[in-house]
Amino acid sequence: MSDRPWLVVGLGNPGPQYAGNRHNVGQMVLDELARRTGVTFGSRVGGLLSRRPQAVVAEARLGTLAGGAPGPRVVLAKPTTYMNVSGGPVVALARYFDVPPEQVVMVHDELDIPFAEVRLKIGGGEGGHNGLRDTTKALGTKDYVRVRVGVGRPPGRTDAADFVLRDFAKAELKDLPWLVDAAADAVEAVVVDGLEKAQLRFHTKS
Repeated sequence: MSDRPWLVVGLGNPGPQYAGNRHNVGQMVLDELARRTGVTFGSRVGGLLSRRPQAVVAEARLGTLAGGAPGPRVVLAKPTTYMNVSGGPVVALARYFDVPPEQVVMVHDELDIPFAEVRLKIGGGEGGHNGLRDTTKALGTKDYVRVRVGVGRPPGRTDAADFVLRDFAKAELKDLPWLVDAAADAVEAVVVDGLEKAQLRFHTKS
């Protein structure tokens, strides 16, 4: 396994008015990963305070390797830009920490997956997701890992853009902590065990 860190990015929009939106579930997952590892997000990168930070970051080790050794190094990042310009912060951090695209993990909401399900893949299309589209453009490749957090399709004739910019429904809130926890587990599985083993675990119905 490379000794380079993994870059784990939680997509979302900045500001408290968006914090509970379906579109911000990726950042909810990053908050859970920070809680698990006991780190705090800040704008310090490599010991230097960025004058114009485009993300808040935290460095940690995630999971546990065989024999009980600490897991791989990770840089947890939440862009402070709007979703449709996420690529700039992602590519800047990837370059700064010397992270190859295959060790970039994007955690994001996914309309094409039922609510409370998690799916994993590398490469492929962006499915109309503006954050992924901008990331692909900035990185110059589609070959980065996606942790796809299912939020389901909008009901009736509800516009998809409006749907993801709404908070989770009351009926969903009771399962939301479980979903965030499962997505955090999926990120950990990817960086510790590799994508194929993680897919086998999360794509297999019990």
